[in-house]
Amino acid sequence: MFELPKLDYAYDALEPYIDAKTMEIHHSKHHATYITKLNDAIKGTYLEGQALEDILSTDDIKPAIRNNGGGHFNHSLFWKIIGPKKDTKPSDELAKAIDKSFNSIENFKKEFALAATNRFGSGWAFLLVKGGDELVIQSYANQDNHLIKSENTQDSSKKTAIIGLDVWEHAYYLKYQNRRPEYIEACWNIFNWDVISALYADAKKS
Repeated sequence: MFELPKLDYAYDALEPYIDAKTMEIHHSKHHATYITKLNDAIKGTYLEGQALEDILSTDDIKPAIRNNGGGHFNHSLFWKIIGPKKDTKPSDELAKAIDKSFNSIENFKKEFALAATNRFGSGWAFLLVKGGDELVIQSYANQDNHLIKSENTQDSSKKTAIIGLDVWEHAYYLKYQNRRPEYIEACWNIFNWDVISALYADAKKS
């Protein structure tokens, strides 16, 4: 059964960008609830014991598994790619890929922030590695992600997420209230590019 991943940093380690109380509630309440409900939804079914990525790729996925499994996957990525480590930057390999896909790191940040800001209601913004080397920005509603099949999905090429940004209100409302763009801008200070670069390198190998 799935378990809540432990963080590599304390709840207050991301201040002043994300406050300790938000981190505590977000991790120990919201994420934990997704895992509990996911385990309940797959218990006793053929999905029990399968990898989360395989579960989310299942045809005709049930809403409880889609919502809670997506929540578990998305948050697990989010905790991994943020942290208190300062002054990291994309690896040379990732920097070249960003320049190729978005012309510059500055333009990438603008496009990513736009996708995150314009996601109506609750959802996520992702940076995905597509087809082995291309980088694309995609936003999804609720707890959906690139693994979940949809009638609206036209592109079946393999994609791997290397950045996921939570823009549900529970991720930022205690500190930023309705100022989502301010929260998004603050998150550039907590992205750990060492981890993101390692995820990119792994994605290119797979």
